[in-house]
Amino acid sequence: MAMPMHTLEKTTALAPAPTRPRRILISSDTYPPDVNGAAYFTHRLATGLAARGNEVHVVCQSELGPAGADVVDGVVVHRLRSAPLLVHPTMRVTVPTRLDRLMDAIDPDVLHTQGHFVVGRSAIAAARRRGVPVVATNHFMPDNLFQFAHIPAGLREKAGRLAWRDFGRVYGKADHITTPTPLAAELLTAQGFGHEVEPVSCGIDLARFHPHAEPKAWARRRFGLPDRPTVLFVGRLDEEKRLDEIVRALPYVLNETDAQVAFVGKGNQRGELEKLARRIGVDERTFFLGFVPDESMPQAFAAADVFAMPGVAELQSIATLEAMASGLPVVAADAMALPHLVDGNGYLFQPGEVTALAGHLTRILTDDALRERFGRVSREIALTHDHQTSLARFEQIYDEVAR
Repeated sequence: MAMPMHTLEKTTALAPAPTRPRRILISSDTYPPDVNGAAYFTHRLATGLAARGNEVHVVCQSELGPAGADVVDGVVVHRLRSAPLLVHPTMRVTVPTRLDRLMDAIDPDVLHTQGHFVVGRSAIAAARRRGVPVVATNHFMPDNLFQFAHIPAGLREKAGRLAWRDFGRVYGKADHITTPTPLAAELLTAQGFGHEVEPVSCGIDLARFHPHAEPKAWARRRFGLPDRPTVLFVGRLDEEKRLDEIVRALPYVLNETDAQVAFVGKGNQRGELEKLARRIGVDERTFFLGFVPDESMPQAFAAADVFAMPGVAELQSIATLEAMASGLPVVAADAMALPHLVDGNGYLFQPGEVTALAGHLTRILTDDALRERFGRVSREIALTHDHQTSLARFEQIYDEVAR
């Protein structure tokens, strides 16, 4: 029997309009297997957005050289051709290229760039030519560049001013700018950046990083560490991290208690740190664990008693937040954004004051009750940095700029 026309019209009117997921293109000069905070954040942003039902594309440099594309962890990763960086043989640089064809093929609702260097600059230009809205997150500090460019100390202030001016020219084209912390936002204003900047925490996975009930000896065995009180650092072993201060603090700590230091990460300062440890007689208490896969990082934090971060160019420090989420006390440099992470959960020290660093580490390692109390407060602070909250805010921003 034929269906009456008015019924057909009603059925058609109630049919939902077809929709597609939000389509996001993320650009970054660095992405895993690169090991640094920006690469780690970009990967977690991309995979987190994909897990929330978005269609996510990442454009970044090739880690090997040739261009290519693949689906990794639910994200379409487009790698651009790269070449070795002459001033830093372990690093590569993207070969400059226009990204118009890639932008046309992906047809994103929004571009979210993680930097203003080669890939980010090209992606922003292509987005502007195509009318795609741009969200830009800043992870940049001039200090991160000085060691790679071999800029003499006397020229760094001038080079920094030029670097910030270049940053402003590129990021000034974005529709919405974010950075991980209020202090990082204030830094951009202080450098003359005239656009509004919103602090959005990088966030951490609180389900993965949490205090462990198992004995620390179990986690230490996994990394070949002796079972003794352990100071941990996680990050790049590079100049601006000032890791020599941890090594030089260790003899003072050993005067008071049995201890060791474990460094997780790679970088061009490892050889110098090993030489320093041998020269001052603490090489048998200094362990370099190298690259640790992300899936094993919770166990690395579980092996430690206290986390040390002497870096002076941290816009947030994901590694410090993950240590805090894992229930570790923190001893950090009183510099950049780190003071915002230390509030009743550890100590700050002035950069360069090695004896103060050593005193703080000793106090925590020798006082079980203090260490436990600091660890609880660390976890409480970390709970305010849930990465799902950050992902939800970024989705709101994408919708706002796309209207």
